[in-house]
Amino acid sequence: MADRQCHHCRQWIAQGEPHDCWTTTEAALTQDLPEGLQEAWERLRETAVSFGDQGRYASGTAIMFSRRVCYFFVRPKRNFLEVCVILGRAVTAPQVRRVERPSKSKVRHIIHVTHRDQVEAPVTDWLQEAYELQDEPPAKKRMTRSRSKPRRRLKKARV
Repeated sequence: MADRQCHHCRQWIAQGEPHDCWTTTEAALTQDLPEGLQEAWERLRETAVSFGDQGRYASGTAIMFSRRVCYFFVRPKRNFLEVCVILGRAVTAPQVRRVERPSKSKVRHIIHVTHRDQVEAPVTDWLQEAYELQDEPPAKKRMTRSRSKPRRRLKKARV
């Protein structure tokens, strides 16, 4: 049997060599980045770590930062870092490439970072806001009552 290419990570695997592309690390995802993107990644990571206690893990093609749930993640690409920040509101700014609404209460903002200097306010402010968003209690749903019995019409008395 000849070498084969993994259909997930596109890596060439020699015959008989074990391969597990599902378990990856930050280093594996960022090792091939150019120097400028490496510096931008390090600054993003340092900024997020400075917020406080949190989890950080690599998953497939992204590096996730989470407290109870993920509040932002980074997808390293060849020419940029795709930063996805999850906020409770929509933000309109030149840095935001796309806004998606995965649920009624969360809004995902896609930001492309190409240089270390782009990791500054307002991007760092949005990261801080996303981190602190989990301190707030979840919004309560408005309950609407359904009537158990339909209203009865009153009939006019005939005279």
